[in-house]
Order: sequence, then structure tokens, then C-alpha cells
Amino acid sequence: MADIILKGSVHKYGSNVNTDEIIPARYLNSSDPQVLAKYCMEDIDKDFVKKAKKGDIIAAENNFGCGSSREHAPIAIKAAGISAVIANSFARIFFRNAINIGLPILESPQAVKAVKNGDEVEINLNKGIIKNITKNEVYQSQPFPEFMQKIIKAGGLLGYIKK
Repeated sequence: MADIILKGSVHKYGSNVNTDEIIPARYLNSSDPQVLAKYCMEDIDKDFVKKAKKGDIIAAENNFGCGSSREHAPIAIKAAGISAVIANSFARIFFRNAINIGLPILESPQAVKAVKNGDEVEINLNKGIIKNITKNEVYQSQPFPEFMQKIIKAGGLLGYIKK
């Protein structure tokens, strides 16, 4: 299987970024990914959708995606153009929802500690290698198992099942 390489600028956050901050409940009257994307991270970073470019990466500290177990949160992140989330740890339900919709998430305390807002980062999902191009540093995360790579390439679990 060919390596999956992601590249983008970092948007960094702290610990306990919850699903209400990722996509505020007041916008959950829609399940349209493009509508959700407009409000992604609004309650923690009002300018996020103005700053985020396709391919960018979110980095966060501990327990990213805690709170309500809504799949809208990873959908909003992915629809906003974010290619991956790197964190020290993820809330269990967010982790599962992210994989189900094909949003790559990586645990790498080393990378989270080192990266800063705006750093250019390249991720090799197959090898679990995170390169900070800005600082010329390399960090490690757990490589994605082959079946998870197939889910991500298919755009999520539904796409994988359809194949």
C-alpha cells in the first residue's frame, strides 16, 4: 500500500478541547458537513475557519474531543479541510468517530510539545512519522494499521464497507 502523506500548517490548542468547542450545539440542527465546517472551532478560536487551509493540521494536548459523543465534531473538522489531528490523547468516543469518518488522528506527545502555531508539518500515516518542516525535526507516533489506512483512504467506514 502506498504511503499516505499529509502536509499542512499547525493550529495548536491546549487540553480538554471538547466537542461543544469543536462544533457548538447551536449548530447541530444541520448534519451537512459544509454547514458544520463554517462553525468549526468557533467557541475556542473565532477565526479558525478564516485561518485554516485545506490540508492543515490541528495539534492539541490531552483529552481532545471530550464531552458529548457527537460525530458532528470530527465531521466539522474534516469538512473544514483539516487533514489530521495530533494530540497527546483523545477522548475514546471522539477517537472512534474520527476513524469512522476517515479523519486521521495520531497520538504523539513529542510532536505536540514541539510544534507551534503555524509550523509546517508533514505526516506519513503508514510509518507514524511526523516531520516538522519549519524546525527540521522528526517525531514518532504509532503507525496506522493497514485496515485503518484502508478506512481513511475510502473516506471513512461507510466508504470502506461500500468497496
